[in-house]
Amino acid sequence: MNNWFECKVRYEKTMENGMLKKVTEPYLVDALSFTEAEARIIKEITPFISGEFTVSDIKRAKYTEIFEDPTGDRWYRCKVLFITLDEKSGAEKKTACSMLVQAPDINVALQNLIKGMQGTMADYQIAAITETPLMDVLPYAAMEEETKPVTSVGIGEERIQEILKESPVEEVQPTELQQEDGTDLQEEFSVEIDEEDSAVEEFVAIEEPELAEEEISEEIPEEEI
Repeated sequence: MNNWFECKVRYEKTMENGMLKKVTEPYLVDALSFTEAEARIIKEITPFISGEFTVSDIKRAKYTEIFEDPTGDRWYRCKVLFITLDEKSGAEKKTACSMLVQAPDINVALQNLIKGMQGTMADYQIAAITETPLMDVLPYAAMEEETKPVTSVGIGEERIQEILKESPVEEVQPTELQQEDGTDLQEEFSVEIDEEDSAVEEFVAIEEPELAEEEISEEIPEEEI
């Protein structure tokens, strides 16, 4: 099972106009501990950055599944609701979990998610899809074998039971997600779901604006790890 950490790297980047600007870029790293995550990101990023850089922040990131697509250069966070029935009361429960999907755009991200979930032995709903600022994802497997495309294997029953145990049951409103600070999140990309059907009924995608460097590489104060 993967143990994910989001690591932020801060360095001086040469912009298109030739000027240097301090930027902070997030990466997702598979590691056993904070110490190993720091060592891995330093090792992986060193060949690509000329000059000094610092790892300004490391925090745990909880993703139950990651679907890779070699043709994509963006990473999308997908909120998926697994639907189960309470054995005692018979009431329907929805367990929310986050999955990460690689794709060139949001339309392909939706297709890759559906493809990756095919064959899954549980009812589910797709609550939301949001583009992340992640620059890259570094699993252990990437050091040993080539990246494999998304396959239609689905998630097995054993893995689903693990996810349900790891993820708390929530009362989730698919269109009323919030950011970590508690403020409402006005998503640019979303998937609307019919509560009575686990299939995607309507897909709404706002035209994706060009991301400025400041949006991709947000500046933040340096923090000690």
